[in-house]
Amino acid sequence: MPAGPSPLLALPGAVAAPGPDSSVASHYGNPVAEQRMLDAPRSGRPAPGTGAPAVVDLSSHGVVAVTGPDRLSWLDSVTSQSIRGLAPADSAETLLLSANGRIEQAIRVLDDGETAWLLVDADEALALEAWLQSMRFMLRVEVADRSGEFATVGWLAASAEAPPPQALAEVIAVAGPAATVLTWSDPWPEVVAGGVQYAAVDEHPGSDWWWRESLLRRDDLPALAAAVTAGSLSVAGLTAAEALRIAAWRPRRATEVDERSIPHELDWMRSAVHLAKGCYRGQETVAKVHNLGHPPRRLVLLHLDGSDAVLPSAGDEVLALRAGADEPDAVGRVTSVAVHHEWGPIALAVVRRQVPAEAEVVVRTGEGDVAAEVETIVAPDAGSAVGRVALPKLGARTRRSS
Repeated sequence: MPAGPSPLLALPGAVAAPGPDSSVASHYGNPVAEQRMLDAPRSGRPAPGTGAPAVVDLSSHGVVAVTGPDRLSWLDSVTSQSIRGLAPADSAETLLLSANGRIEQAIRVLDDGETAWLLVDADEALALEAWLQSMRFMLRVEVADRSGEFATVGWLAASAEAPPPQALAEVIAVAGPAATVLTWSDPWPEVVAGGVQYAAVDEHPGSDWWWRESLLRRDDLPALAAAVTAGSLSVAGLTAAEALRIAAWRPRRATEVDERSIPHELDWMRSAVHLAKGCYRGQETVAKVHNLGHPPRRLVLLHLDGSDAVLPSAGDEVLALRAGADEPDAVGRVTSVAVHHEWGPIALAVVRRQVPAEAEVVVRTGEGDVAAEVETIVAPDAGSAVGRVALPKLGARTRRSS
């Protein structure tokens, strides 16, 4: 894992993120303005400040490299996505599941023709490397935690095909085949081949979530900081990226997942699971819940009442009032919270499947209850797919007025 703080944490206004991400910045003094800078390529609006494209320092994250001729077929056999045919420079997302189908790792996969680069959140690289080492057997693969040598930087593209900003491209040349620039493209905007969408909507707020994570040598982080200082790049903190992620209904391993989580609950079946691939650990649970059952919990978006300026925290209880009851019941927990630059305070939460879509809910905080309006992501009747009509493909991006 990275040793010491990132050079970008020394930029003016930088405030360190909490927990495992403490080596990078939560924000640089104005999280809302940083959101607008980061979101400018998608929105088509001019970026505030210098107008330079914004990047997010993700150097607290982990990088695991898998080399050898069997790397893709091996990773395919032990995780949830079909990646054995992944072409050089193509991207995928896959999950490492327990025998009972619980999510253990969420892995962003990028192959350069010689190495499969596995990108994971902070504190997850060591566990992933150890598990993969234990599963090598006689296969022609080598596994190494390369987090001490390589880092990632995040950015939002203007379109599915948009290249990295020029100032960033000058920094992120990686010594792969022919000095390839390696960038992972998030598959979230579309339902991937073999996947299924559990969000019962025609228009999805993640349909233009063109999130990218570019690989660079850790020794080049000072050059990235210098580009920001020179004004050719802007910088946004993790807080800005999180707010835009939440608005896109995009789950994350470090926030939405607990020891009971299965992919169906978080609508992760659309980007990280292939329902028709060969056997892998946890497949039986994935198939049974999808075809015959319902996920026991489901992801929702909460539009929070900001009138009292009280913002919940991850882990706060969500309570709902049942018909005829005097007191609300605890039905779930908040997983991610942010103040969005257009929508105001929002959160992702995981609640019981049986909570009605129209339920009146509050979030219980240490400073009192915060009222919330529920927007359904995973529907209460999700699952039991045998005999059901397939959901439509994603449409254009929608935004709720603040």
